[in-house]
Amino acid sequence: MLESPFAEVAALLLAAALLGALALRLRQPLILAFIVVGVLQGPAVLGWVTASDQIDLLAKIGIALLLFVVGLKLDLRLVRTLGPLVLAAGLGQMAFSALLGYGLSRVLGFEPIAALYTALALAFSSTIIVVKLLSDKREIDALHGRTAVGVLIVQDLAVLLVILGLTAFGGAEPGEGFWGTAAEILLESAAMLVLLVVAMRYVLPALLDRLAASSELLVLFAVAWAVALAAAAEWIGFSKEVGAFLGGVSLASTPYREAIGARLVSLRDFLLLFFFIDLGAGLDLGLLLGHAGMAVALSLSVLVGKPLVFLAILGALGYRKRTSFLTGLSLSQISEFSLILAALGTSLGHIDRSTLSVITLVALVTIGVSTYLTLYAHPLYERLAPWLRIFERRSPHPEELGDGSALDEPPDVILFGLGRYGGEIAHGLVARGRNVLGIDFDPQAVSAWRGEGLNARYGDAHDPELLPHLPLARAEWVVSTAVEPDVNAALLAALRAHHFEGRVALRAHDPRDVEALERAGADLVLAPFRDGAKEAVNVLTAGLENRTPA
Repeated sequence: MLESPFAEVAALLLAAALLGALALRLRQPLILAFIVVGVLQGPAVLGWVTASDQIDLLAKIGIALLLFVVGLKLDLRLVRTLGPLVLAAGLGQMAFSALLGYGLSRVLGFEPIAALYTALALAFSSTIIVVKLLSDKREIDALHGRTAVGVLIVQDLAVLLVILGLTAFGGAEPGEGFWGTAAEILLESAAMLVLLVVAMRYVLPALLDRLAASSELLVLFAVAWAVALAAAAEWIGFSKEVGAFLGGVSLASTPYREAIGARLVSLRDFLLLFFFIDLGAGLDLGLLLGHAGMAVALSLSVLVGKPLVFLAILGALGYRKRTSFLTGLSLSQISEFSLILAALGTSLGHIDRSTLSVITLVALVTIGVSTYLTLYAHPLYERLAPWLRIFERRSPHPEELGDGSALDEPPDVILFGLGRYGGEIAHGLVARGRNVLGIDFDPQAVSAWRGEGLNARYGDAHDPELLPHLPLARAEWVVSTAVEPDVNAALLAALRAHHFEGRVALRAHDPRDVEALERAGADLVLAPFRDGAKEAVNVLTAGLENRTPA
């Protein structure tokens, strides 16, 4: 046991840093490391966590900032852009997952309320983890990445409504005076909303314009605003979570929301560390081990059930099995909000510590396993693709409609990747009279290219089922501007397997990748940094040689 709260926090931070480094080495999210730190330093093992009041306060501020940032970045435009399909997929998945989780929980012996909390916890996926993994894989703009993010937004809105409702009325029991208290809370919250709308319209814009002269002061005001509204909401009897969330929403329409959000993310993550440590410290190791069987069964329902649910729903909506599989696999874990929901249920007396332990153990298992599933999603799909055909409709799929397949002339060049580099190549080829078919996994890039009157279709160079649908027979070149060596190597192998007789140009940054692609048979390896540097040297040298002496 450490002598002071300061020393205790120092030990917690050091342990979190060390285990966090180990987690990164194992390619695992930091959330897992923080919960393990809490378990190890809590009463279950070392018993070092005794300053529970201080840690609890930091944890509550972290939760408030989390909800504030969610409100600050609340953007329904993405859901509207993706349309009713993603909304239907998100709501349908939550309903099916919750029903499956509730039924399984009841079979495992949970009481109805505990089973309901468990079912809700299993229905949601982790926005932080999914966005991080897809961003690292550069798939956040792919169709399955955009679909996953759209579903996550739907889930986040749903879980926020659940949390806000529970924190507002979850602790009250119907009885004498209940409806009077509920009416009082509603009136006070309505008054708070009116004041907030007035502030958003007449006070906050001018105030933020003045504060924006100092970025430090702007962030300080944002934190103060979040905590003040959280405290005000708690004072009127609604909840601090509601106040923090509304504080974020009140600033979401200002031009400073991105700057505030970017600066608050690190502070939010630092303070949330204490929530996960506090959660882990409150767990009983014996209780965890005693419920391992239940946790494994529930974890399997998430790891296997969620991908199957998405395959069924998205397949019925017309998505290809590859898109449905990759979307479902990326979402096959439970959320950090699931842990917050379970902790809230414990504090309200709805569920006991054993249910919280089971949900936490499910989080540890599903987050850990789903991380590797997402990282190796493409090889998994290639192995499972023959068995996934039952989840795919025979009619045209949403990502293939209007794909420009009716080309006026066969393409001279099929170009994968319409980003900045690929776009410049494509425009240069078109300017020289070449017919180019652009392929990109970003639907917006495809739409923009078609908006210029040029041929483009949605597709992924890593998709083994794409090449048979491309006009390879007349193309002289296939060019890939992807930066991932494994994607380019897979594309080259697939082209050879389909007996493509034209030439292949692939992009690489690292000299070792250049050599590897040349050995694999690429006709041309594009190295933008190397080639650009050589061209810059030639221009500079010519300028020096042509300079007239003074």
